[in-house]
Amino acid sequence: MTGSASLSSPLCTWLLAACMSVTCAKESAHPLSPPSYNSSRRRKAKAAALPMKCCCCSSIRGIVHSSPSNDNTNNKSTLSFKGLMSSCLADEPCSRYYASGGLLRRRLNSEHALFLSLNISGQAMAVAVQPTREVETKKKPLTRQRRVVVTGMGVVSPLGHDPGVFYSNLLQGVSGVTRIEAFDCAQFPTRIAGEIKSFSTDGWVAPKLSKRMDKFMLYMLTAGKKALADGGITEDVMDELNKTKCGVLIGSAMGGMKVFNDAIEALRISYKKMNPFCVPFATTNMGSAMLAMDLGWMGPNYSISTACATSNFCILNAANHIIRGEADVMLCGGSDAAIIPIGLGGFVACRALSQRNDDPTRASRPWDMNRDGFVMGEGAGVLLLEELEHAKKRGANIYAEFLGGSFTCDAYHMTEPRPDGVGVILCIEKALSQSGISKEDVNYINAHATSTPAGDLKEYQALMHCFGQNSGLRVNATKSMIGHLLGAAGAVEAIAAIQAIRTGWVHPNINLENPDQGVDTSVLVGPKKERLDIKAALSNSFGFGGHNSSIIFAPFK
Repeated sequence: MTGSASLSSPLCTWLLAACMSVTCAKESAHPLSPPSYNSSRRRKAKAAALPMKCCCCSSIRGIVHSSPSNDNTNNKSTLSFKGLMSSCLADEPCSRYYASGGLLRRRLNSEHALFLSLNISGQAMAVAVQPTREVETKKKPLTRQRRVVVTGMGVVSPLGHDPGVFYSNLLQGVSGVTRIEAFDCAQFPTRIAGEIKSFSTDGWVAPKLSKRMDKFMLYMLTAGKKALADGGITEDVMDELNKTKCGVLIGSAMGGMKVFNDAIEALRISYKKMNPFCVPFATTNMGSAMLAMDLGWMGPNYSISTACATSNFCILNAANHIIRGEADVMLCGGSDAAIIPIGLGGFVACRALSQRNDDPTRASRPWDMNRDGFVMGEGAGVLLLEELEHAKKRGANIYAEFLGGSFTCDAYHMTEPRPDGVGVILCIEKALSQSGISKEDVNYINAHATSTPAGDLKEYQALMHCFGQNSGLRVNATKSMIGHLLGAAGAVEAIAAIQAIRTGWVHPNINLENPDQGVDTSVLVGPKKERLDIKAALSNSFGFGGHNSSIIFAPFK
């Protein structure tokens, strides 16, 4: 029984009732004897039960130190308290008690005495109750924070579906932006995108599902399984994994737009023509769920949708599951496939897209004065995150360490960045704090930089506010070559940052011909790849709604 529990126990209730039901005179005349279960304890209890000059100064302290320290039976405890009650009712508290203003009572309380103060027929009494068992406060042992490492990567992009091929094209400055071929877009003012021309699910997704699923799910499942293969998760290794501590957290900004759009078209004829899978295959969470079903992974499983910041949110939350011990292995990232008429038309209506249709490869141009909007892209990026000791135990190849990250909200406008950049600055500073590194440790930044007039400049100003004094700082924008992959952007760009750490090369910024006024090009990577020994790499992603996110990777040491 703890001290706090004693206050509300039946024993205390009985004690209070007993005090109120008998007269002081009778109780003092016939003191009750303590139990006879132990002679030495009996002598102490008898001494405590004798009438004393001051109940608060003597009998309380006597009872406190004479009560048994171990549990015997409730009956024995009850009997000892009867002896205490008789002594307390026998005499008036002394002047020391009243003069102390309750200080004496508090002091005795600190010695594990619990008090009931009563007022019966004008008499003030203090009754001490000793818990039958002393409470032991056990401090939680200090534990070292679990470290998170990247052991696998999977990518589906306009520049290739293998991390090595993808990054090699980035280093060469190859653009994946072309004219849209998936549908006739002659009616649209924008007819270009970072469109995936060749993609196959053979060996990755069951043919039956390939015919029914939206492309965002096909990209996600393929990239996820490629990340597992890249991470050395063979069938034998899979059999050894604790699947209750393996999770999937892959999000999407737009979800299954094609599946849902097709359902609407079918509904124009009859609901009987609708695909029965149109609802589940349109939801953003179903990709993570289907991948988990395929793998039998029973750990954390859900998706996050924060527009173009989706991937970073998923990566950081997946890492936190590992840090908290809720998972040992997590597949995380993002996927989107919105290059369809309704997707293109929606962004055209927002007046957000570039219309450089005659020169697609030069359309995406972050920080360039002649940019006229972003270029849509599609694809998926998935990281295999793993707890360090778990990865080492199975002999995994560690690509980089995930240090941490953060999110904030601009709370300003649906699509425009906050003019003072406070939201982005706060996000970066919180990411640094959470990662346990200083500003000076960051020497490479993969910027969000979408090629929009307002967004690029505001992010650049925030970066200079935080890292402007860093010597050797290099900043680049992957979107200059693949366009904006929406919810998949953060994961694909995280793969680019990890590949930069691995190879020691950072990819160029292409199409940067006339820099914005106020942009110091000395911190921006030029038109050719550059050597860089990366100490820590920061990757930003921001989304409609004012969602800001920053994540940080570093070489594993």
